[in-house]
Amino acid sequence: MPPRPAISRSSPPDGGARSALPGWLVWLGLAVLCVLAYYPAIHGGFLWDDEAHVTKAELRPAAALGRIWFELGATQQYYPVLHSAFWVEHRLWGDTAAAYHWLNLLLHATAAGLLVRVLQRLAIPGAWLAGLVFALHPVGVESVAWISEQKNTLSAVFYLLAVLAYLRFDEARGDAAPSAASPAPDRAWRTYALATVFFVLAILTKSVTATLPAALLVLAWWRRGALSWRRDVAPLLPWFALGIAAGLCTAWVERKFIGAAGTAYDLNALQRCLLAGRVVWFYLGKLLWPAQLSFVYPRWTIDAAAAWSYAGGLAALAVLAGLWRLRHRSRGPLAGALFFGGTLFPALGFFNVYPFIYSYVADHFQYLACLGVIVPVAAGLTLALAARPAWARRAIPAALVGVLGLLTWRQAHDYRDNVTLYRATLARNPGAWMAAYNLGMELAARGETDAAIASYRAALHLRPGYAEAHGNLGMALLAQPDKKAEAIAQLETAVRLKPELWQAENNLANTLATMPGREDEAIQHYQAVLRQHPEKAEIQMNLGIALLGRANRQVEAIGHLESAVRTNPDLWQAHYVLAHELLSLPDRRAEAIPHLEAVLRLNPGFTPARELLDQLRR
Repeated sequence: MPPRPAISRSSPPDGGARSALPGWLVWLGLAVLCVLAYYPAIHGGFLWDDEAHVTKAELRPAAALGRIWFELGATQQYYPVLHSAFWVEHRLWGDTAAAYHWLNLLLHATAAGLLVRVLQRLAIPGAWLAGLVFALHPVGVESVAWISEQKNTLSAVFYLLAVLAYLRFDEARGDAAPSAASPAPDRAWRTYALATVFFVLAILTKSVTATLPAALLVLAWWRRGALSWRRDVAPLLPWFALGIAAGLCTAWVERKFIGAAGTAYDLNALQRCLLAGRVVWFYLGKLLWPAQLSFVYPRWTIDAAAAWSYAGGLAALAVLAGLWRLRHRSRGPLAGALFFGGTLFPALGFFNVYPFIYSYVADHFQYLACLGVIVPVAAGLTLALAARPAWARRAIPAALVGVLGLLTWRQAHDYRDNVTLYRATLARNPGAWMAAYNLGMELAARGETDAAIASYRAALHLRPGYAEAHGNLGMALLAQPDKKAEAIAQLETAVRLKPELWQAENNLANTLATMPGREDEAIQHYQAVLRQHPEKAEIQMNLGIALLGRANRQVEAIGHLESAVRTNPDLWQAHYVLAHELLSLPDRRAEAIPHLEAVLRLNPGFTPARELLDQLRR
């Protein structure tokens, strides 16, 4: 293979004259455009599972940082770089949601700027147009406005830094082969080491970036028309090994700790292939016509018996075959298609991920993959406009960017808060049972009980037998005095459907404990919960209180109250009830004093405890 000609750094990367503005000013302009487009979401709160990603209280001490790295299950997913970043961020600004939103926006703008640098280094026309389209395309809103998806924006920064470093390595070594017999210059291999560090950071932030080595092979083929084992493949073998390990680990964590297993994920190999064919076209359609974007899309039924189910996969193969035949004229379209499909591969349905329980597709799944479409389209448009008048070369890209920015601004409004997000989701996808259920919880927290009840009923209509919805509907109905019987029935249904849902059983016990004649049922439910969770001090206390009302069970009750204060010494209510009962036993009255003192230490304004303590000390 003849030597690859060096890329001229003086050639205009965008098919026209280079901007006279300083580079930093152009980058600043890109960031400003991002702020304007995403501004409606910047001051939004935490959404859906954000609070499960932002560092939990037990992981906030410095000593707990090691758990993020070495304890599987300590965090939502095993992405230790992401959760280390969240750990640092929480130390900087705590639970201030706006700060997380600003950082996510900054990371997205940085990724867009790095994309421009990659394309300029490759001398691909339309570099800035591609960067602006990526920055302002509305399919990116879900990744930028949702704090949990910092895994996308942060991993994209590391991913593109790895690409830049690898390109420098590829150019610095010339045609040197990666072998001991013919070593590349030290500088080149130092750059390779830096690229590897960025790649490792990327996959430990989000494992979808494990597709990078395959993307680099596509890039090498696009640049040179062929692949060399020694030059192109061999340096990436360690990366492939790291990527495969990260992908397998993520798949295992999804099943083991997150719950991506069960009948909802039962697809055979043929169904998964049919799903992949449909998913690819769905994402391409949303890129080219970004209408009706939704936080949760309808969940498809994959029917291998339906002839039309094969259309997507066959059409994709036909397009690839056509692009292969055109490779002698231009390798760019095929390279873009391979990048698009290859980067989407982890989300095509061959591996279970938890969100598949709601939908097989989500905008954030194509955050990086969309570059395989955006870059060729931007380059093609730039080349097509090269012979046009200057006003057309400026106006048409500006109009495209402006329209995308406006669509993003409109889409960002949906992410201001959970209620707005779930209502927008239901407006576009009325079958989104998750949105209906979560909307009910948000409305209940606001005190809008009637609306919450309606949302829970809607969720149960969409997903009959959903134990959590039965349980929360029961709690909402308890707020209406005339609905107590139905509330208890809903709680009993939740417990029957999902016995491990201890919160519903505890709520049922609490309710029954207040009803004359049903105290024994309450005690049975408390005991059932404690068999699952003996560490729950509040339930130990409630069981103790319930037993106090039963004849000849005072000793048993005191035992549970003592267990409650041992488990949680800060549970002042348990200290007070225990002290009150100890005072009724002549031989144990002195034991009440330390419990009353604990009450006053934990709740100094609790007058009944102070009065009892004063009486004992007289």
